[in-house]
Amino acid sequence: MTEQTGQEQAAPEVRERIQASFDRQGLMRHLGARLIRIAPGSVHIALAARPEVTQQNGYFHAGATSAIADTAGGYAAFTLFPEGTSVLTVEYKINLLAPAEGDRIEAEGTVLRPGRTLTVCRLEVFAVRGDRRKLVAAGQQTLICVEGRPDQ
Repeated sequence: MTEQTGQEQAAPEVRERIQASFDRQGLMRHLGARLIRIAPGSVHIALAARPEVTQQNGYFHAGATSAIADTAGGYAAFTLFPEGTSVLTVEYKINLLAPAEGDRIEAEGTVLRPGRTLTVCRLEVFAVRGDRRKLVAAGQQTLICVEGRPDQ
């Protein structure tokens, strides 16, 4: 389940919808990613360091970094979407700012502009070692609200 901080939380039914959708994602399960915060317009995902998510120099792989960033932004938008809809990424761009090394990386997706059809999110990924956090990737994403739920 999620580890919430002292900040505002999404309504229980929204948290349940986000968690259920996240649990169906094969890639997130394969990577070992987990939800750590679900709030209105904001979702955080953590990925622990292990050899399977690194590249040849031991840093977190850009693919793993990008995947959790994309997913965090998608679910941040999804927290604001009505029941009976789903979310799809239209496009995203990410800049890798520094090698991602640490105990884990944390992706934070934040809605910048919600819309009925398209929503824009900010993406940030931090490398965490102990109590130190370093910004290692930043980006922006556009998502679309799709009527109906493809999972049913």
